[in-house]
Amino acid sequence: MPVHLQGPWSPLLGRLSLHAIPYNNSIILFAFALAAVAAVAVIAPVLYFKKIPYLWREWITTVDHKKIGVMYIIVGLVMMFRGFFDGLMIRTQQVLADGPHSPHFLDALHGYIPPYHFDQIYSSHGTIMILFAVTPILTGLTNVIVPLQVGARDMAFPYLNAVSLWLTTVGAALVMVSLFVGDFSAAGWVGLIPLTELPFSPGVGVDYWIWAIQISSIGTTLNAVNMIATIVTMRAPGMTWLRLPIFTWTTLSTNIIGLTAFPVLGVALALLSADRYIGTHFFTAGQGGNLMLYTNLFWIWGHPEVYFLVLPAFGIFSEIIPTFSERPLFGYVTMVAATFAIGGISWLVWLHHFFTMGAGPAVNTFFSVATMFVGVPTGVKVFNWVFTIYRGRLRFDTPMLWCVGGLFLLLIGGLTGMMLAMPAIDYTVHNSVFVVAHFHCMVLLVAYAIFGAVTFWFPKVFGLQLDERSGKLFFWTFSIGTILVFVAMFGLGFMGETRRLDYLYDPQWLPLLIIQEIGIGFYSLSVLIFCWMLYVTLRHRHAHVEADPWGTSRTLEWLTHTPVPFYNFAVTPQVNARDELDWRRRGGMDRKLPDGYAPVHMPSNTMVPALIGLFAFGFGFGMIWRIWWMAGFSIVAVIVLVIARSFQKTPGYILSTDEITAMERRVEGSSIVAEQPSRPPLVEAEVH
Repeated sequence: MPVHLQGPWSPLLGRLSLHAIPYNNSIILFAFALAAVAAVAVIAPVLYFKKIPYLWREWITTVDHKKIGVMYIIVGLVMMFRGFFDGLMIRTQQVLADGPHSPHFLDALHGYIPPYHFDQIYSSHGTIMILFAVTPILTGLTNVIVPLQVGARDMAFPYLNAVSLWLTTVGAALVMVSLFVGDFSAAGWVGLIPLTELPFSPGVGVDYWIWAIQISSIGTTLNAVNMIATIVTMRAPGMTWLRLPIFTWTTLSTNIIGLTAFPVLGVALALLSADRYIGTHFFTAGQGGNLMLYTNLFWIWGHPEVYFLVLPAFGIFSEIIPTFSERPLFGYVTMVAATFAIGGISWLVWLHHFFTMGAGPAVNTFFSVATMFVGVPTGVKVFNWVFTIYRGRLRFDTPMLWCVGGLFLLLIGGLTGMMLAMPAIDYTVHNSVFVVAHFHCMVLLVAYAIFGAVTFWFPKVFGLQLDERSGKLFFWTFSIGTILVFVAMFGLGFMGETRRLDYLYDPQWLPLLIIQEIGIGFYSLSVLIFCWMLYVTLRHRHAHVEADPWGTSRTLEWLTHTPVPFYNFAVTPQVNARDELDWRRRGGMDRKLPDGYAPVHMPSNTMVPALIGLFAFGFGFGMIWRIWWMAGFSIVAVIVLVIARSFQKTPGYILSTDEITAMERRVEGSSIVAEQPSRPPLVEAEVH
């Protein structure tokens, strides 16, 4: 029986009404105008050039792991821009609202954002950056690269891969809709108990937060199953375990974490949903519940999630550094061992997030030591990267710059993490912006790895090399912004500034707040330079790009054509060494053509995943606004689609030998390898 809520409710629209649209909020109206302009800028060319059939055929219904990965990255970049805009608003509010005589604008007493709206921005910033920006981008990169690195033609379950994408997109869409219809959670990105309970948050903000995360986490869990199955079962002949690239190893470890950690988050959110929807009291202290139960469940997921993000970044460094040092990765076996050691220890450190709760010296000591122990395998990785660089023939192309910057952030984030692992220090700086600065160093480490990876693998996916000059300018402006914002934030933490403040009472903080705002300005400039880099790259899109545009790449993905054809490899490669491309290059076999081709089975496109995503959005929106008929109809539609798809017997087609031969000759005989061969007519093939 649903909980009775105050306020109007109707069988047709539930709690939804015109009053849910914040038409009297100037900031929201500006955001809506910005979103409308962006939508017109995207939709107008699509309509003008009549590309809707192309988008439907080649992207919306695709099961190609590379296109799915690209769409993951696009979703993540859009949400990263939204999250950055939230961060810009937070820092601007704080620099304006410092001291009792600070100015005020719009409806705010200090600064320009009222407290309740500030809490929503603060909550959405963390939620977006962790779950809807960094996570989808990393998932997209692994989707694109890992099947190529293991010599597979696609993921183990291509259809499931598309379902994962659309569920993640639904979660991001719900977060974006909350900006214009209703409110978002004001309880922080972690969902602070008891603020998320109905008496303290009777609106729909917490419900948006719950269902956006819940739906997207299902997609993340399904992707983890798919990625593990791909790595375990679809490796090319000769690709033994000790020949796997380190990026593939880190992806395997990451997805083991995802498979085991995200269900814990799902349980925590399900129990919170039960409290809000059917009146249970799992986390209500006054009714027999325990609010620390939620805190434990959340951080049992939350700290492995940190390594869910960081481990792929370590894998990216392990691919880029050997390429631009022109030598093999030092200590391969210890790198693999360190990867899984970090993944295992990640489950033993969650309680350091609430050292101050009074667990006692024995408990605090255990989790303090466990937290410090993470530094051992992480240190192994750093020393291996340094020894790889040592006496290497270094080239500081843009991807290498991002790696070096990321290593400095790892040093700062790691050392401050060791400080926070000590309960005595944690008691002193707990809940201060010192902790925020430490955490941002680790997340920015991931961002540096992402930008390095995008620059590194962009030519392999699109056949275009990103403009090097603007790429380096992007790196330096972004890095200056990072230094200014977070050095100042560490200082503010030592000066006593606590987190989540919309009004700052101490005028002595103003100089450091101004430095932060200048850093935000450099971040904003870097965003413009990033867009300019893409423009310059597209303007020179007819430039020829080799299969290995860097000339010193080492792993299997660089063996195939650039851009990668939809079938990945015309002939499944035989792997002979750990750095297969380097082995072939030294033997003069990197350009050797196969003697012949065999028919290839490929999965066919399907619109079912997109429809599942559409109805999942309907279910989430219906649950948020308590439109029961919409939620019920949508979940039934999802179940029907899944069952109907299970009876499909012809989920693939065959590329004949003649078709593969023709496409390969077309690519090999072309002087410009800028456009992917067109897809041949599909030949349905029954798969048993």
